[in-house]
Amino acid sequence: MYADELIKKWAEEHRIRASTTKNQPAFYRNLERFLDSRRQGQNLMGLKPRWDETVADFTTCDFLSLSRSGRVREEFLNELARYPNFDLGAAGSRILYGNYPYLNQTEQEIADFHGVEAVHLTQSGFAANVGVLSGVPLPGDAIVYDELVHASSHEGFHLSLAEYKLPFRHNDPDSLRDTLATLKYDQPEFEAGARSVLVCVESIYSMDGDVCLLQEFVQVVREEFPNGNAQFVVDEAHSLGIIGEKGKGLVSLLGLENEIAIRIHVASKSLGCVGGMILCNNTIRSMLLNCARSIHFSCAPSFPMVASIRSAYQLLMRGETEEAQHKIQNNVKHFFAVLTSNPVWDTAVDEGLLDIPLLEDWTQRPFQTHIVPLRTRAGHEMLVFFQLILNNMNAYPMAFPVVPKGQSRVRLVFHAHNTFGQIEDLASKICEWATEMLEIEKGDSKNELPKSARQAYGIRSEIGVVE
Repeated sequence: MYADELIKKWAEEHRIRASTTKNQPAFYRNLERFLDSRRQGQNLMGLKPRWDETVADFTTCDFLSLSRSGRVREEFLNELARYPNFDLGAAGSRILYGNYPYLNQTEQEIADFHGVEAVHLTQSGFAANVGVLSGVPLPGDAIVYDELVHASSHEGFHLSLAEYKLPFRHNDPDSLRDTLATLKYDQPEFEAGARSVLVCVESIYSMDGDVCLLQEFVQVVREEFPNGNAQFVVDEAHSLGIIGEKGKGLVSLLGLENEIAIRIHVASKSLGCVGGMILCNNTIRSMLLNCARSIHFSCAPSFPMVASIRSAYQLLMRGETEEAQHKIQNNVKHFFAVLTSNPVWDTAVDEGLLDIPLLEDWTQRPFQTHIVPLRTRAGHEMLVFFQLILNNMNAYPMAFPVVPKGQSRVRLVFHAHNTFGQIEDLASKICEWATEMLEIEKGDSKNELPKSARQAYGIRSEIGVVE
């Protein structure tokens, strides 16, 4: 059974190792001591075995099921057949030999689809964020960012020449306004328009699943910086394919294409392939080519990579993903309805055992997001994970440092390929776990842990790993 394999691997990876490296060089001993601190907290990251389709998938990035269904592969193979003499490698960076016609054609097609002047493809969404944030701000400029932006943005901040890097409270327009006002007050050059500000947000936040208040943020920036020297970078990694006409994303849905200087899209999630797309104008693109070292000194994307992205976009453009887009909406709504109808759910929330912030007013929202964080108490994220995986459902636990301290969760991801039956089982097993935990906490059970956790720790003991 997949659960046994996964738990054994997890247990083995969490075996304390520093004592076994005493005869190794100090360099490795120091590293193992650091890793042991992660092992002791049961939050060491490791390579996981891949599961087959018998395991209910509530974790992968294949949101529209283009990879699992084979649709993007079929389109990709047809695309390759039309260009049988393609070169496997680009053989140079974009500013050298790597700027080949097929790549330019694909970028222009994507630009036309999204209504922007230019698109620049990168090796990943991570690379796209790093390239933008390291290459666009000038010395003396500022980056103002939502405190929950992606790790890739933070890497870009470290490399940026911007003098100021200031966070604001998550999805809080008042906090954004206060941060911008302070910046103007402390440095009059910003108010005069002599220095610029990049405001960094995400359309759908990858761990919380909530939607950016982009219209409100745009209004704040218009009012605080009427000279236009404050512009947005919107990371749309989790909205492409999910929301908007033909899955164009949040900016398109809100009609804000002319208000957003830079958008980041990725191919590794809804599109079922890999790569990043920077949507911008020609001025921004020239800055990337000249000042973003991760772009300037990287080989251009290969033909197969570009062909896979073009193939996936063709499916979007033809409207062939809209049915899957609607299926995700129905799946999330079905999960919310089934979960909240279970009599134990309200009790679990009242007792602080579980919570889903997205459930608040969910029936009034114009659309649902595919990411649903099941919040837990600290340490309980692993117990819920055991409950699900031992019932042949995969949804990964998230704890610090991946999410802020005190915000542990199991991150549920819904796809077009999830069935109503799988979703009903998911809700049932979550509530079954909550029922056990409530009985334990009330002293109505002789056990200290729920059945699934006892089973998981039993597997760990079988291979000789102890706490």
